[in-house]
Amino acid sequence: MSKLFIITAASGTGKTSLVKELLATTDNLSVSISHTTRQPRPAEENGVHYHFVDVAQFEQLLADEAFLEHAQVFDNYYGTSKQAVQSLLDQGIDVILEIDWQGALQVKQKFTDAVMIFILPPSREALRSRLSNRGQDSNEVIEKRLAGSLTEMRQYDKFDYVVINDEFAVALSDLQTIVRCHRLSTQNQQRTQAKLLGELLG
Repeated sequence: MSKLFIITAASGTGKTSLVKELLATTDNLSVSISHTTRQPRPAEENGVHYHFVDVAQFEQLLADEAFLEHAQVFDNYYGTSKQAVQSLLDQGIDVILEIDWQGALQVKQKFTDAVMIFILPPSREALRSRLSNRGQDSNEVIEKRLAGSLTEMRQYDKFDYVVINDEFAVALSDLQTIVRCHRLSTQNQQRTQAKLLGELLG
């Protein structure tokens, strides 16, 4: 069976870069593209990084119950399309949701077998440095994100796995291991290796 992986982290932890590389190095794995009301950052493309919509469009989708989960983060709205996620799962594709902890808990109530992963930075100083070095936000926004990060990181114990993003290659390997582990489960192997099991046990 296809699996839903939920990956959460405080802003600036390196989640987006890790997920991008995880997708590039893992077959049959896709990320669900969220809707957001925030403005695109430089080099971000609509329909690739996010579905960028205005508040009125988001509220209409919300009224239509189009979201699997939604949350307000730093004065912007984010939401995950029910249809997009279910379509990928129905095709037998494992799906990653890059969402905040509030959304993660909402999804876990509906997909009880979802695998929840929390990524932490190696230190608060490293988190501040990464946010500053991105050059994407004002000092005011950076301070706001840092203030909110402590609340976010305190939620780590609600997740199944914790990955520390100190060395990128090690953190990536940890994520790859989690995905491989679940693909080797008896339930999954019964489906993917049905022919071999039939020959061995027939």
